Amino acid sequence: MTSRLPSRLPSRPASRLATLATTGLLAAVLVGCGDEDTAATGEPNPATRTAEPSTTASEEPAGEDRGADAPRTGEDLDVAEVATGLTSPWGMVLLEDGGALVSERDTTDIKLLPAGDPGRPRVVATVEAAEPTGEAGLLGLAATPDERTVLAYYTTAEDNRIAAMSWDGRRLGEPRVIVDGIPAGATYHHGGRMLVGPDGYLYVSTGETGDVELAQDPESLGGKILRYTVEGEPAPGNPFGDAVYSLGHRNVQGLAFDDEGRLWASEFGDASWDELNLIEAGANYGWPRVEGTGGEPEYVDPVAVWRTADASPSGLAFWDGSLWMAALRGQQLWEVPLDGSGAGTDAGGGSGAGADGSARTDEVGQPVSHLAGEYGRLRTVTTLPDGSGLWLATSNTDGRGDVRDGDDRVLELTR
Repeated sequence: MTSRLPSRLPSRPASRLATLATTGLLAAVLVGCGDEDTAATGEPNPATRTAEPSTTASEEPAGEDRGADAPRTGEDLDVAEVATGLTSPWGMVLLEDGGALVSERDTTDIKLLPAGDPGRPRVVATVEAAEPTGEAGLLGLAATPDERTVLAYYTTAEDNRIAAMSWDGRRLGEPRVIVDGIPAGATYHHGGRMLVGPDGYLYVSTGETGDVELAQDPESLGGKILRYTVEGEPAPGNPFGDAVYSLGHRNVQGLAFDDEGRLWASEFGDASWDELNLIEAGANYGWPRVEGTGGEPEYVDPVAVWRTADASPSGLAFWDGSLWMAALRGQQLWEVPLDGSGAGTDAGGGSGAGADGSARTDEVGQPVSHLAGEYGRLRTVTTLPDGSGLWLATSNTDGRGDVRDGDDRVLELTR
């Protein structure tokens, strides 16, 4: 059911975290390498072992009838339009007063969706140092719990950086760089998601920018999940004594904590499998040695996998006992129940495990597809501070989608 929100929304109660910037993806044409939008062209990375397809998994392209093997679909979400007319929205911070800050990748603007009148966005800052090209530009946002500081992840000609800006409720101050040197060697695979965790530290996803060996290089910040203080210093207790929290990632663009304090990440695959991973400090997730489930003891296997045509996963959020994963190429919102049912499957209805059955599907239930094809490409999904629903941003103006009247838009989802 779709409706338009009234012109004024009530304020939301305060929550423990001011920020769940859990979404996002980047966009560029890749040659010989899978990306957020298109199937891989050319051959997959020769150094990568991919999971063996399940014997029950369908091979039909996304959108074709799969009969009994089709994924479960849900029709229990109410959808209300919050804002329209945005340009390639990427990061989102929901504020305690009921408003939101949204970054636009290609304009490099940060816009305020005001509390009570979110349908009239206005620019509150422009990150002039950001250089949009391909999947690069102004990406993720996060905020400190007191909302006095907003953090932005963006690409320059030299590197990816994180800047801090003061926030007074009306305007953002000048960006002050607190982290630099994150690789930005290509126009794709920049990561860019940021999230302040329940421990008060800043979690940051980075990509390997097409230089696949960076993901396994302990000296590089590329292809990692990083953990900082909100001042930009490596967080105490990190497993390697620097900012690196986990490694072996290709291009993580979704981060979310569940109600048990566990960190989850959604990750772009190359030619075969997109991944949902349960993140452990110091763990190695295998890229580029493994894509999907490899069953090798030195690498952590994903909890669930999708064919790249069904996902190209962007934002990630936790709500109502499930993880919610926005899909760009797949043009749908995946709900992954954290019910411990052991019924985890890939998007085609087959087991997400490799030939050795090693995927950790005991953590999750069978994914459920929502909103398939209804709003086009889905970029960012974020939990409302009071836990009553989700905000979801589309990404049809990023050069990859079919632009519809009013794109791009922010939607509110409730049950």
